Amino acid sequence: MELENGFSADKDIPSSGYTCIGIVGIKDPVRPGVRESVALCQSAGVTVRMVTGDNINTAKAIARECGILTNDGIAIEGPVFRSKTLEELNELIPKIQVMARSSPLDKHTLVKHLRTTFDEVVAVTGDGTNDAPALHEADIGLAMGISGTEVAKESADVIILDDNFSTIVTVAKWGRSVYVNIQKFVQFQLTVNVVALTVNFYSACTTGSAPLTAVQLLWVNMIMDTLGALALATEPPTDELMKRSPVGRKGNFISAVMWRNILGQSLFQFIVILFLQAYGKSFFRLHGCPDSDLVLNTIIFNTFVFCQLFNEVNSREMEKIDVLDGILDNSVFLMVVGSTFSFR
Repeated sequence: MELENGFSADKDIPSSGYTCIGIVGIKDPVRPGVRESVALCQSAGVTVRMVTGDNINTAKAIARECGILTNDGIAIEGPVFRSKTLEELNELIPKIQVMARSSPLDKHTLVKHLRTTFDEVVAVTGDGTNDAPALHEADIGLAMGISGTEVAKESADVIILDDNFSTIVTVAKWGRSVYVNIQKFVQFQLTVNVVALTVNFYSACTTGSAPLTAVQLLWVNMIMDTLGALALATEPPTDELMKRSPVGRKGNFISAVMWRNILGQSLFQFIVILFLQAYGKSFFRLHGCPDSDLVLNTIIFNTFVFCQLFNEVNSREMEKIDVLDGILDNSVFLMVVGSTFSFR
């Protein structure tokens, strides 16, 4: 065997007579926390799929290690995926968990079918130039900030600075938090407006006068719109958000739980104010007082404001019975409620 001018062999290398000294394996390990993040996504109703250009055996091994590939899932190669008809794709795509040896067109086709045919909200992560079409087609494109190419970053909506999959889970958690906080504020505002409209309309029809004047309603809206939005919008995200089912593309923004809270809270406040209108003078012993009507309207207005403070606290948790859970963790909310109480 001569090695001076390169590797060559004058004789055939024998196939026996060797002694195994050791075996060396090379592996590209999965980053710490990826399996836990995938499990958290799955518990939140988010389906995680792996689409890669690697060999299918490599892709399947990594997908099983991450918890992406299950016994019910399908691992498929790009050429096989491209050969399917439209009807076959519609039946196959919901079961696909791993796609190996995929081309940029395969990724784009998969994302497009998920968005248009199955009406799913799709987020795509990628770092290479070949990921750009899928990143652009997705509802949310997430490019890697460290290893990602400039083409991928320009095609993406969000850039993950640390290239960590767990950061994507954090993005999803904050996105859900923003959505839920807006729901809380809308529930709060609708309750305020429904009560004010119902009380004034009923009083105008029965007594000919409205207990809540235009100036009072303007003051309430200035305080509640500004401070109420600040209080409810600063609610931090919790891990419980990742245990909820995702909202579909055509899901109702005002949910059934919100309608229950709005109608229930509005009915409660309306009954309280109606009681004060009917029996307030007797209850507070205002008969004989020269300014009894003015005093009663002041009591009704202050009751209305304090009901909104209670409604604001109640809007923190739309589904829980314990609305005070975690209230001490949000200092901004406590400051807003305290400031509104002091203004009165």
